[in-house]
Amino acid sequence: MHAENPITRRRFVSTTAALGAAGFLAAPSFARRPLGRGVDPLRVGIVGCGGRGTGALVQALRADEGSVLWAMGDVFADRIEPCLGHATEAMLDLAEETGETNWSGKIQVDASRRYSGFDAFQRVIDSGVDVVILTTPPAFRPEHLAACVKAGKHVFCEKPVAVDAPGVRSVLESARLAKQKKLSIMSGFCWRYQDQVREAFTKLQSGGIGDIHTLQTTYNTTGWVTPKVRKSDWSDTEFQVRNWHYFHPISGDHIVEQAVHAIDWIGWALGDGPPERCWAVGGRATRPDKPETGNVYDHFSITYEYPGGVRAYHMCRHWPNTASDNTGYFLGSKGKMTMRPWNGHHVIEGDTPWRGTAGGNDMYQREHDLLFKAIRTGEPHNDGVAMAHSTLLAIMGRMSAYTGQTVTWEQALASSENLNPDVWAFADRATPELAIPGRTKFV
Repeated sequence: MHAENPITRRRFVSTTAALGAAGFLAAPSFARRPLGRGVDPLRVGIVGCGGRGTGALVQALRADEGSVLWAMGDVFADRIEPCLGHATEAMLDLAEETGETNWSGKIQVDASRRYSGFDAFQRVIDSGVDVVILTTPPAFRPEHLAACVKAGKHVFCEKPVAVDAPGVRSVLESARLAKQKKLSIMSGFCWRYQDQVREAFTKLQSGGIGDIHTLQTTYNTTGWVTPKVRKSDWSDTEFQVRNWHYFHPISGDHIVEQAVHAIDWIGWALGDGPPERCWAVGGRATRPDKPETGNVYDHFSITYEYPGGVRAYHMCRHWPNTASDNTGYFLGSKGKMTMRPWNGHHVIEGDTPWRGTAGGNDMYQREHDLLFKAIRTGEPHNDGVAMAHSTLLAIMGRMSAYTGQTVTWEQALASSENLNPDVWAFADRATPELAIPGRTKFV
């Protein structure tokens, strides 16, 4: 098949762009050799074979000369073969690019190790893998992470790591056990691995603007992927999972699934310490009311109050035909920092002006480079607590907007609201209601 239709890097990138897998084939950050030179293999399993999962898989195969694709799992069987096809083509492309033919040896996933269904994650874990990539919809992540850690597997865990407080508590426990077992957990909070942003935060945390007293972040976009109209043979569960972005029990709403990146900057800037409380507003102003657009909001605005009177403000929205914005503003006793990560522009104005000089890098690839290096060196990397705290920041903002109540950190962390109490199966599933502040209760 490939001899008749050779694929070049340019063709591959254009073919896979529609997947939306950011950083899918960006240049590696250091030279790597393909498998076959005396390096012990690290068997990689992937759970969640969509666009982001496909991108993460290719990055994992590029990250280590001994990494091989060993097992694949997705709730939907029709997601597996496209993911495998793109990963195979990526390795062929690298063989063409480098002149090294052994890249194709990284694809070692036998047909018997391609699993579908809601138990696919456990079968991937049990297949003999060393590293598991978790890129399913967020609702599944706490259970999958717990199973990986229990089985002694290293993990790449995409953000966010939960959709509710019970999930966050589970992740915190998994992080504790992973530390105890000397396992690595790399999170998908990718901006923490982007060189220009890391440079800006190093400057910020070393007193570049003095004592921080006010923060503002935004994540304003025109929307998500196009929702899928229901097919006649889909169960309630299949319909919702295939449209997972639009149902808050599965995605956490767009503040948790997407805007959490900018909320993570707030936590990072303040040392990942918890706020005291937050209050928020939100709603659904432009999102069309169709079955496939579920019950998620299309805008949020939150105020977080930290100890000492420090306040952080976050705004996010999904409004078509409006201005997009993804920026951070940090005000301190000696100046202010403006961070524009989409264009690498970071400056400080004030007592000691500063402009960032770091070059750009592929932050998605860097995550896998560091994960596999940690595994090889036996020096575990564990993002567990920080990724759980940033996720809870977003969840408590959603809780406050949905209910119209002020929510403390302690209340959010202790919440008993389990958004997915039933066992997952292709069956009837209640349609979640649109939250109405003042009526929707905090649980």
